[in-house]
Amino acid sequence: MSAPGLHGFVLALSLIAAIGAQNAYVLRAGVARRHVGAVAALCIASDAVLMSAGTAGFGALVTARPGLLAAVTAVGVAFLIGYGALALRGAVRGIRALRAGAAAGLAADAGAGAGGLGAALAGAAAVTWLNPHAYLDTVVFVGSVAAAQGPDRWVFTAGAVAASATWFTALAAGARAAAPWLARPRAWVAVDALTGAVMLLLAWRIGAGLWW
Repeated sequence: MSAPGLHGFVLALSLIAAIGAQNAYVLRAGVARRHVGAVAALCIASDAVLMSAGTAGFGALVTARPGLLAAVTAVGVAFLIGYGALALRGAVRGIRALRAGAAAGLAADAGAGAGGLGAALAGAAAVTWLNPHAYLDTVVFVGSVAAAQGPDRWVFTAGAVAASATWFTALAAGARAAAPWLARPRAWVAVDALTGAVMLLLAWRIGAGLWW
């Protein structure tokens, strides 16, 4: 891999590997054995589109229109709060089920009620395209760094997309492999609690930057 491509790979990997909405969703899909391969593929394709848009100059357009950025951010914050609240509610219900001695069916029920392929992909699209953090990382930040690469900007972007593909493929495979352990009732409660905490923390950080 060339130097610009390696630069893009390392930079994007450092951004994507941080705990966020996409990673939490892919992890949950893997634990529930809920079309995790398709979910990971959609996340990779979405990152490729967003990073390419940033490299093509869309990031500069977004930052030049504060009203548009604020509107997208507000919608994203509302989504993150709602998703986080649902995950925390699932954790609370799981704790109550454990205390009531209904642990045996908890993990199975969580996966069984999750819906089919369409629902899984819709959720993955939501945590990507309604997540302002994804736009800031891929379109604005990656796009601005790519612009500084001059004629090598698309090589840089290709490296960044390769990082996304590497990370989500590995995360999906790891989640599937760990599913027998993570799908235990207590582990599932922990996954729900972690997901909810991550979503609400992201909503707070992004909202604080928008309104304060």
